[in-house]
Amino acid sequence: MTSDLPVEPDAEPVPVSTGYFEDGRMRAAGKLPPGTIARTGFLTPQAEFGDVERGNPLPYTLPLAQRRQVGLERDTWHLEVVADPASDSKLERPLSSELGTALDFDGLLKLADTHGVRYLKGVTCNNIGEPLGMGLWEGVPLRVVIWMARPVENIRRVYYFGYHNDDPAQMFQSSLPIGRVLEDPPGELPVLLCYKLNGEFLSGKRGGPVRMVVPEAYGFKSVKWLQRVVLTNDWQANDTYALGNNDLESPMKTFARFVQTPSTVNAGEPISVTGLAQVGVSGLLQVQCWLHPEEVELPADDPYFARGNWQAATILPPPDQWGGGLPDEALPAVPLQFDPATGAPRAWPLRYTVVHWSVVLKGVPAGRYTLRCRSIDMNGAAQPMPRPFAKSGRAEIEQVRVLVEP
Repeated sequence: MTSDLPVEPDAEPVPVSTGYFEDGRMRAAGKLPPGTIARTGFLTPQAEFGDVERGNPLPYTLPLAQRRQVGLERDTWHLEVVADPASDSKLERPLSSELGTALDFDGLLKLADTHGVRYLKGVTCNNIGEPLGMGLWEGVPLRVVIWMARPVENIRRVYYFGYHNDDPAQMFQSSLPIGRVLEDPPGELPVLLCYKLNGEFLSGKRGGPVRMVVPEAYGFKSVKWLQRVVLTNDWQANDTYALGNNDLESPMKTFARFVQTPSTVNAGEPISVTGLAQVGVSGLLQVQCWLHPEEVELPADDPYFARGNWQAATILPPPDQWGGGLPDEALPAVPLQFDPATGAPRAWPLRYTVVHWSVVLKGVPAGRYTLRCRSIDMNGAAQPMPRPFAKSGRAEIEQVRVLVEP
């Protein structure tokens, strides 16, 4: 006994209104086929992002006078770029508060006049199974500021950290290979000193005045309240989680999740399902669903349901309205992933973003079912492959129960 999940590509789409979260989940955007349920915005406003935070107290909750004193306001923020004193790295002109050469916020904005970029990126914690939000991030590539410090030799990695209440035990730091920072392969996005989200200056809660944004990485690489960058000849990562089996160099995975599914429907009624998909380093080719009758036993030798009756869902196109609090709900200027001549995405879906999908199931007879969804990446690997290990990012197949009543 199987169930069909027909796709209706020729169905007349219906307009949607703006909205963002419900029950902690990101919601769909653009235009949806008739009968689908989610009717909400694509980008996430700053105030609606999910949070994974560290600090006691949280730095942005400090009194204003103290935030100004420690450089957590735009008019007092500075960034240092220095050599690791424990290695033999050489810089000709370190950016240092002690030397009076540290970069201030006005200096960063001046760099943005010629080097500023913006791109779309979803933020996900590798220990959480759903994205925390989708944003348009704006800033200056980190490499621009590193070259200002005139690095000379003996540099393998970049260490960086943000304000941590002047308490070494609260320091949260991350690192990247120097090659990843200085050079972007064609089609890749730069590591960013970010100061704006969705066209607005970063709030303290979002990591402002300036945070790191690493496009292909999970959130722990995009350190908030950034204040110091260290160039080192040390060969190993010094991330806070370096000894915690968090697979520090693992880029974002591709996976699908449900947004709205009915728990009970009547036999013969169309079943409308919507979902989201995180587009990881391997891209996204397809989203699939499988409605499995619970009385049919599953084979014990198929842990990832490779032999399931999977059928394609519809990946929604770029939305007409982006939401997220942008003026007129339009993207300002042109993100790097967009063609400047047309103002449209160069491809869809975009890697490192979150997209939305929908499907309408018809002709489902009465019974109890388990509904599953999964992604297929551009290499043909089905979720949770090719990296099913949880610590390198959650990507297990989601399942929900559906009762179809007679």
